[in-house]
Amino acid sequence: MAYQTVTMRDMDSPDFASAFPAAAFDRRAWPMGGRLDYWHAPDGWALRRYRLGKGRRGRMLVLNGRGDMIEKYLEVIDHWAGRGWEVTSFDWRGQGGSGRLTDDPLCGHIGNFADYIADLRAFAADWRAEKPGPAVMLGHSMGGHMLLRALAEGMRQPDAAVLVAPMLGVHTAPLPRWLAVAVARMMLASGAGDKRAWTQKEDSERQRVVRQKRLTHDPDRYADELWWRDHSREIALGPPSWNWVAQALESTRELAEGPGVAQVGCPLLILATEMDRLVSTAAIRQVAARLPNARLHVYGREAAHEILREMDPVRLDALGRIDAFLDEAAGQETGL
Repeated sequence: MAYQTVTMRDMDSPDFASAFPAAAFDRRAWPMGGRLDYWHAPDGWALRRYRLGKGRRGRMLVLNGRGDMIEKYLEVIDHWAGRGWEVTSFDWRGQGGSGRLTDDPLCGHIGNFADYIADLRAFAADWRAEKPGPAVMLGHSMGGHMLLRALAEGMRQPDAAVLVAPMLGVHTAPLPRWLAVAVARMMLASGAGDKRAWTQKEDSERQRVVRQKRLTHDPDRYADELWWRDHSREIALGPPSWNWVAQALESTRELAEGPGVAQVGCPLLILATEMDRLVSTAAIRQVAARLPNARLHVYGREAAHEILREMDPVRLDALGRIDAFLDEAAGQETGL
């Protein structure tokens, strides 16, 4: 599987910088014309949903990551709406504006990842039934894992799919994976399954910078996340529960080793980064090699985990790759 790396020297060149001018977008406001509401799962659970764009090109479903909320991705949602897609996104069960599963509002808990898959399959079925035409899906981090797992388990395949820093393996360093699994199982046995697995410290500037650099090199986009959390406390989320951690370790292993991946035949673009400290880039490479119709592009040290919320040279390069891929795989809009 071939891949390329954008170097820091490339990013510093005037030609590279001029090719990606910064776009004016208010990242701390909802775009005009969007629709924010709730979709109800078969068991009645309400998932917060957002839709933007006319859809003359087709329809796009955007799946965010663990601990995320729709607000973090308004910038890219607006970009794809401007490209002619009707973009739909939702907050996963137990996070963002879709309620909580424990009495701790900052704990990202789930009983079983199968609950996420059930929500995705039902949501996607309703979404696909709304309108005909091209349908594409994009998943970031945990959303990428859920998308690929659902496809591997037989969910109807889209015309094209994009995985951005997908959680196809968990970055457990400094612990080896076997020890991380043992610790998670021990905590479950102790009755701490629905308790926070760690403390997310953001009280000092140094602590915020440490977390920021794990996510993005862009301090302004990182500050946007904090702004949304401060202004809408009900969407804020902290660390995952021990049960979430155990489920992540088990689900990624089963997906990587199971036969379903080889049956995912829709065109796939995977974007990853060598410097990811949340998901395993090695696991992404291994799974990508088993996908029959996938392309993999790996960034270097210029990109952290949140590639679509990186500094503009990386972010716009990623958007350009995604747009070109979708043009090829799902057809271009006439007159675009």
